[in-house]
Amino acid sequence: MAPRIEAPEFQLSKIDVAKKVEDILAPLKLSEEVQKRIREVYDEEMRIGLARNPSRKSCLQMENTYLPELPNGTEEGEYLALDLGGTNFRVILLQLEKGRVVSDEVQHYFVPEPLRVGPGSELFDFLAACIYDFLETRSKLDHKLPLGFTFSFPMTQQDLNVGILVSWTKSFNCPGVVGEDAVKMLNEAIQRRGDLEVEVVAVLNDTTGTLVQGAFLDRKCAIGLIIGTGSNACYIERVDRVEKWEGTHGDIKEVVVDIEWGAFGDNGVLDFMKTEYDQMLDKNSLLVGSFTFEKLFSGKYLGELTRLVLVKLAEEGLMFGGKIPSQLLRPGSFPTRFVSLVEQDAVLKLARPVSSESCFHELGIEHGSDDLKILQQVCFAVTERAAILLAICLSATLMRVDREECTIAVDGSLYKYHPRLHHLLEHYIIKMTPGKKFSLLLAEDGSGKGAGLIAAIANRLRTRKHS
Repeated sequence: MAPRIEAPEFQLSKIDVAKKVEDILAPLKLSEEVQKRIREVYDEEMRIGLARNPSRKSCLQMENTYLPELPNGTEEGEYLALDLGGTNFRVILLQLEKGRVVSDEVQHYFVPEPLRVGPGSELFDFLAACIYDFLETRSKLDHKLPLGFTFSFPMTQQDLNVGILVSWTKSFNCPGVVGEDAVKMLNEAIQRRGDLEVEVVAVLNDTTGTLVQGAFLDRKCAIGLIIGTGSNACYIERVDRVEKWEGTHGDIKEVVVDIEWGAFGDNGVLDFMKTEYDQMLDKNSLLVGSFTFEKLFSGKYLGELTRLVLVKLAEEGLMFGGKIPSQLLRPGSFPTRFVSLVEQDAVLKLARPVSSESCFHELGIEHGSDDLKILQQVCFAVTERAAILLAICLSATLMRVDREECTIAVDGSLYKYHPRLHHLLEHYIIKMTPGKKFSLLLAEDGSGKGAGLIAAIANRLRTRKHS
């Protein structure tokens, strides 16, 4: 077995302590039976999420993005992208020739707090002013430019260029926007100025952008995946399975569906596999009962999950000489980057686990060699469970994609910086979908370049419709 997927060796000075540690970590190991049940639950929630009149609501939103195709190599021209997802946002200009990016220019802007909580119209006027600034600097004010808008807030799409804000998150809380179409508001702000030849033609989130960016890099791409602070996936679904999309759809055979799987389990369907650590983490979180799936493994929570397990081991007298370090009792004190550092030591099989030591040193925790070995076991246990949970849902999604071979475009800090998550994910998907051809592709900046590419696709669809 390759070093990147095998568990670290586990030999302690006391055999009985090793056995007790394994018993405490046992609930994090998912049996074949539990894995099968998670798969069945996920399949059922997907089906209900796509149904027209389901008997109950699914915890998976299965949002129709109204994007019926991906980059095909014919994209030409100049396209703008605006990526708004936090206090900093970007305006990007893409120049495409024969489906290739020949140049891209990016400028970063900051949204001041008064605009983040003031009237919505003022926020969108500010965004339009930044677009003007960006184009004026490049002497492109007279260029007619379609714009793809990455709007990373909860929204309901009603068309490729209609995104209704469900709620503000992060540090934004502008009155007059919830329940409104963000595209319409930005287009109106652009029109109010009277000095821009820009039209917002598409709205998307970073997950859809990742899929589009992946398809631009590899035509076989049909799934987009984010494994960062949070997690989500989208994929290409057959239109005849999207029952809730009423009416006739002409020649459209497929559409990108945004799963919104961070909320998988919010309705209790995953309660059967939650450990005491998961329950404790949820209870102490900001939004109790929400983002259930994300809380099991995403970058925002993996370190905290590890901390809770370490506290339990210390309480049982199995670490730190039976004393509980006060530093570990503070929520958030063990960040997810520590998990990646510890896993790096385990993968490299270093005689002296310097990265693991540095984590304890940074926290100011006195430790022995057995404590470091136990730490490696805990980090592997939470990582392996993360990979299995992701692989279960990805393998189920792969089976829905109508492709002989499928590339999965992935982005996100946890995926990029964890030394073995990619390898474990690959290993378990192969195990769960024997014979299915797939590959994992790092596709960065879906929220930027992906948005520009979607503007190009929207432009192509519009031209085709009017021809």
